[in-house]
Amino acid sequence: MKETDLIIMDLRQFLMCLSLCTAFALSKPTEKKDRVHHEPQLSDKVHNDAQSFDYDHDAFLGAEEAKTFDQLTPEESKERLGKIVSKIDDDKDGFVTVDELKDWIKFAQKRWIYEDVERQWKGHDLNEDGLVSWEEYKNATYGYVLDDPDPDDGFNYKQMMVRDERRFKMADKDGDLIATKEEFTAFLHPEEYDYMKDIVVQETMEDIDKNADGFIDLEEYIGDMYSHDGNTDEPEWVKTEREQFVEFRDKNRDGKMDKEETKDWILPSDYDHAEAEARHLVYESDQNKDGKLTKEEIVDKYDLFVGSQATDFGEALVRHDEF
Repeated sequence: MKETDLIIMDLRQFLMCLSLCTAFALSKPTEKKDRVHHEPQLSDKVHNDAQSFDYDHDAFLGAEEAKTFDQLTPEESKERLGKIVSKIDDDKDGFVTVDELKDWIKFAQKRWIYEDVERQWKGHDLNEDGLVSWEEYKNATYGYVLDDPDPDDGFNYKQMMVRDERRFKMADKDGDLIATKEEFTAFLHPEEYDYMKDIVVQETMEDIDKNADGFIDLEEYIGDMYSHDGNTDEPEWVKTEREQFVEFRDKNRDGKMDKEETKDWILPSDYDHAEAEARHLVYESDQNKDGKLTKEEIVDKYDLFVGSQATDFGEALVRHDEF
């Protein structure tokens, strides 16, 4: 059997598992489904530089990527940090700005997304031309299951394919039905891209809007996150969600959420933790107070950015060879 066939079979098993897991989750009436996309915290540690720089290390590198710096000597830590700085300086002008540092922090925090894209890329770029066309994605993902007009699990793969095609076209900025890696990332993780947020809202509304009137009413809103399953008494959190819908979700008080109200619910404007941390790191390291950092300024303040055997602060890169 070819490798692509194995990938497709694995995907079908995954989709079947996903549908079963969804059914199982809905059968547990006290569990709450969360559709809100929040920016994750940069670290679960307390941000108190007077005690340690653990928070800053997690923010700068990502918690999982931070650990092996503690095993390095200060000299080794400085050397590796210098290589990272070269990556952060996107325009190669010799300075690291707040915006460049913010972009790096967001990259470090969402490294798992890019790793996921890399894994999926290998299975979908069938002709290995460095691009993924819609036809490639469709054939790799749905070619096998669509040959079976009546799958045993009853899952509607054709409907999924139509939905995927619509999202693929939205991600494909130049409209050639061929995705670059960046466009493919937007397709797989649309909530991470501003220009994809409308499709996130549309897909969410389609999932919840059972009567297909283009709105989400109170019972649809509650029904998406809670199944009565024969119980007449609702948990307290369900009653709270009813109040949230009336008081905050339904802003114009017409008894239902439209597209903009749904967007405000699932894609809230969160505090930008990455920008705040970038400004903090620049402020603490900017010796000449010109609002930007040189490699020397960063390396001089290396213990703020990364740990080492000497500092006992923070955690850092697991994969040495990445840098």
